[in-house]
Amino acid sequence: METYSIFKDLAIIIIFAKIFGILARKCKAPQVVGEIIAGLLIGPSLLGLVQQSDFLTRMAEIGVVLLMFSAGLETNLKELMKTGPVAFLIACSGVFVPLLGGALLYMGFYGAAPWGSEEFYKAVFMGVIMTATSVSITVQSLKEMGKLKGKVGTTILSAAIIDDVIGIIVLTFVIGFKNPQSNPGSVVLSTVLFFITALVVGFIVYKVFKKLDERYPHTQRIPILGLALCFFFAYAAEAYFGIADITGAYVAGIVLCSIRDSSYIDRKMEVSSYIIFGPVFFASIGLKTSIDNVSMGILLFSLGFVIVALVTKIIGCGLMAKICRFSYQDCLKIGVGMMTRGEVALIVAQKGLSVGLLTPEYFTSVILLIIVSSISTPIILKLLYAKDKETAAA
Repeated sequence: METYSIFKDLAIIIIFAKIFGILARKCKAPQVVGEIIAGLLIGPSLLGLVQQSDFLTRMAEIGVVLLMFSAGLETNLKELMKTGPVAFLIACSGVFVPLLGGALLYMGFYGAAPWGSEEFYKAVFMGVIMTATSVSITVQSLKEMGKLKGKVGTTILSAAIIDDVIGIIVLTFVIGFKNPQSNPGSVVLSTVLFFITALVVGFIVYKVFKKLDERYPHTQRIPILGLALCFFFAYAAEAYFGIADITGAYVAGIVLCSIRDSSYIDRKMEVSSYIIFGPVFFASIGLKTSIDNVSMGILLFSLGFVIVALVTKIIGCGLMAKICRFSYQDCLKIGVGMMTRGEVALIVAQKGLSVGLLTPEYFTSVILLIIVSSISTPIILKLLYAKDKETAAA
């Protein structure tokens, strides 16, 4: 009978996510904010109606993969190529500043640690967690506002993808220095090989899909094959290259974004993503939050952790965007758009637990960061774009 409880959980998640999504929209906030709050409400921290499970975790993973595939489909490839070098510089700055800020925060609370000591690596690892950017929530917010295809939206998307790749490389280096058996250089090689392979295979796949699209335009087989390509790229990225599956899914979307029926594929993907996989993913962020056994010391550190993580992303990304000649308003949008943390931060934190760089009580800090950044980012972005409209009207 326990097996069938997943249907009850899904029903509760979908109903609460929809109700709170509508309420959020009524309050002029993006729907994703309501869906995250719904997950927090029905999760173990408050009502306890739904417990986090492996099944829901897998569903949420599919949700974020579909969301990134959709983001790739909606990408303007010419604009992406134009913003690529700028996005790389913004991503580098958006990794370095939080990395430094996180390490200094830990040392500020627990004292400076000598180079190469266990405490030193723990301090650096706090910074590594802060480097991760969760583009999925920003993507959904920009899509709702119709701003994903603009220069700022494309820059945020490109920088976030590059940011995660750099973050994974930094993580591997930190683990490598702590564990001599690990080879940090191999992850750099794997990353380069992934993008070279994606470029070659992607070009071939694009030609095949273009022929299919010309022969069978606007037919169901195109989005079905597109979905298969999305899942294959997501799998290959993780299994063969050690790159995040969301990066593979995004690349799959990029491969198909220039074919004639790319918008048709996106509309078909939107149905399943909007109805079930998206709400499960955003609600799962709230479900993972637990406020049990939180001491005052950990709470104070968590508050500092959240503030430093948000501010350093805005400073790091926004400052580099200004150097790259964006306007002050667009610099702020890019900085805010890059400050969300989500699945990648959780993956990094989990990796830290497994290798002894993070103790379980600090996982609360990571969850709190994800909750605060996931809720605040869409709201601030909407306010910034609303201010643009007011300025244009004036």
